[in-house]
Parts: sequence; C-alpha cells; structure tokens
Amino acid sequence: MKKEYLGEFEELVLTMVGILQEDAYGNAIVNEIKDRLGRESNLSAVHVTLYRLEDKGYVKSSMGGATNLRGGRRKRIFTITNAGLAMLKSMKEARVDLWKLVPRLNYDLL
Repeated sequence: MKKEYLGEFEELVLTMVGILQEDAYGNAIVNEIKDRLGRESNLSAVHVTLYRLEDKGYVKSSMGGATNLRGGRRKRIFTITNAGLAMLKSMKEARVDLWKLVPRLNYDLL
C-alpha cells in the first residue's frame, strides 16, 4: 500500500482546520495563518487545498447557515476526520524522530 504524504501547505491547512474546529472555513483559515504565523496565504489556494484534503479523506465539509453579514451566502465548514488526525499525529511523530537526530551542539543555533 502506498503511503500518503502531505505537502507543507496541506499540513498547515489541515492543522488550522483542527485548531478552528466548527469555525474552519476558507477566510477563517487565511486569517488564522496570518495571525498565528504572520504568513500571507491566498484564499483560492486554501480552498484548493481544502478540497484536495477532502478528496484524500482528511477533512469533510458541510454547508453552514446563511448570514446577513455574508449577503445571505452560506459558508462551507470543514471538519478534520479521524484519518486527518492520524495523519497529523504521524507527521508530528516523524518530525520529532528527525529532531532527535539533530546533534545537541546545533540546538542553540536553531
């Protein structure tokens, strides 16, 4: 069986879905990335990534209620799945294992 990997931006977006929970939708994710990391991201890139993660089974989506603030339009809310949580856990464990291989001598430089 082929092991699935996530790119850096996919991992970032998936992590933000986990953080935001019921508030995880495109604009909120863009704002969270900017607020937490000081990094600009493009709304369309976030949407493409969310749909790719949904195709992989790491998130699922549903339509939220319409609001006057959005001119009556509904938001697509994304939720992390168990497979998504397992992927994040696996990626974290792999990174921790790699960090353990970095010589202590270099820790002060990082």
